[in-house]
Amino acid sequence: MCKTNSQSTNSHSEHEHTNALIDESSPYLLQHAHNPVDWHPWGPEALEKAEKENKLLIVSIGYAACHWCHVMEHESFEDSLVAEIMNEHFVPIKVDKEERPDIDDVYMTACRLVTGRSGWPLNAFALPNGKPVWAGTYFPKDQWLSILEQFKNLKENDYASLEEQAEKLTAGIQSQDEINLIEAEEEFTKEDLNKIGKRMVKQIDLKEGGRKGAPKFPMPNNYEFLLKYHHLTGDQDAFDAVKVTLDKMMYGGIYDQLGGGFARYSTDEIWKAPHFEKMMYDNGQLVSLYAQAYKLTKDPEYKRIIEETLTWVEREMTSDEGGFYSSLDADSEGEEGKFYVWKRSEIDEAIPNKEKADVFCNYYNVTSGGNWEHDNNILLRKQTDQEVAKERELSIAELQSIINEGKASLMSVRNTRERPGLDDKILTSWNAIMLKGYIDAYSALQNPDYLKKALTNANFIVSNMKQGDHRLDRNYKNGKSSINGFLDDYALTIDAFIALYQVTFDEQWIYQADELNRYVVEHFYNKENSMFNYTSDIDPPLVARKLEIGDNVIPGSNSIMARNLRYLGELYYGEDG
Repeated sequence: MCKTNSQSTNSHSEHEHTNALIDESSPYLLQHAHNPVDWHPWGPEALEKAEKENKLLIVSIGYAACHWCHVMEHESFEDSLVAEIMNEHFVPIKVDKEERPDIDDVYMTACRLVTGRSGWPLNAFALPNGKPVWAGTYFPKDQWLSILEQFKNLKENDYASLEEQAEKLTAGIQSQDEINLIEAEEEFTKEDLNKIGKRMVKQIDLKEGGRKGAPKFPMPNNYEFLLKYHHLTGDQDAFDAVKVTLDKMMYGGIYDQLGGGFARYSTDEIWKAPHFEKMMYDNGQLVSLYAQAYKLTKDPEYKRIIEETLTWVEREMTSDEGGFYSSLDADSEGEEGKFYVWKRSEIDEAIPNKEKADVFCNYYNVTSGGNWEHDNNILLRKQTDQEVAKERELSIAELQSIINEGKASLMSVRNTRERPGLDDKILTSWNAIMLKGYIDAYSALQNPDYLKKALTNANFIVSNMKQGDHRLDRNYKNGKSSINGFLDDYALTIDAFIALYQVTFDEQWIYQADELNRYVVEHFYNKENSMFNYTSDIDPPLVARKLEIGDNVIPGSNSIMARNLRYLGELYYGEDG
């Protein structure tokens, strides 16, 4: 079960073991602070210890809301036998991937090169200098013990092979982001755009939405592109691909039908069974996407999704200072999704009126035997209000009254359950994403409260994350900021400040964006390939200096910077300094 920081920092005397993670602020690291494994945070002390003691590193990377991270912790890292081997023969390092995406990128690239797969927890073996020799993801205890034994033997009997593998793997990691600069100007044509747009549409499941197959991730950036492509070309298939995806997601189990907000992904092809963790970066982007779709369609259901999601953000994910927390865990009481699912008997008890309970259960596809595992039900929809009202011989107003009353009753019950753990660190880049979500929601719905909250968060970033030299910190926790910012922190914040200027015409926000942009050009620009490095020139070097050039669940920071430079160039009329 995920523990928040306050749950993890009780008196040391209450715990049999306490390691060096106890002084960290990351909720994920603090979850492991009382493991028998002698974990160290990433830093020169751990690397020097490995060098001095001539031991391999184990770099174990995850995040607070990660279900399989919890499973591996319980099976292996809380086990005294496993801990004894790890402590005697290795220097174990724990990394919060959300705090240190630069470290995660290096070892995740190694994992993909070695295994062809990726995921968390990520467990890498490396030389004392940090060069990886092998990496994998989750392992059951017996398999993990076998892997530990293999690397213990290799270290003792064939260290040269580890060094050779480390050199090859490091070279492979460094080559992943190699870009050859083309000096000749290339014209991007409408034909090029059509090829990209039509290729993307072909990848969409036009029946269930999202990319074909499972699992399904929301990937809001893809649908933002298709909306723009539809606007420029009138391509109806592009619009249909977006609409079916938005409709299926908001009706599916990936959306919290009671409390608002989206889970990280669906484990199946129909958005039914989510991986229940809720991430700030997903929800900020999805608010923006539904806001853009609402502008185009005026669909009241999209408006509802925006409002419910932002209500959840305000209720559960916003600090007193106006910062946005990172995530909610998938687990509670040691079980994934337990907070969110229902047995039919629980709903009947919460809604004593049998006729209303029947309507509610029909509306959300609840059955006595359960629509998920262990007789549990995930609340999800398959019909519109109009279809359900007609089937039940109710007016729309009567149906909505029954549903809203039922939702309130179930929320009262749910609020008595043990809550999923909250990762209450505040990340600059993810705050910028939700800041942009609030701005887009204001632009679409003209709710002045959304603009007010956007301004509160923007001022929070300036006051707490931005330093006097226009440098950004990445993380805010317990009243102080830390960790030098990465390119995504700057790129997304600049993007959000430009958007804030566009809805307020308050020039301070374009000045703030310009100051951050100038810092990026000075400290991140790579002259050899005209791209921006992910880490600044004041950061201690890792074994590879990475670029972020691909869009994933969050758009690539180099693509965001390209857009920022274009907007700022237009707003400043191409002025250079």
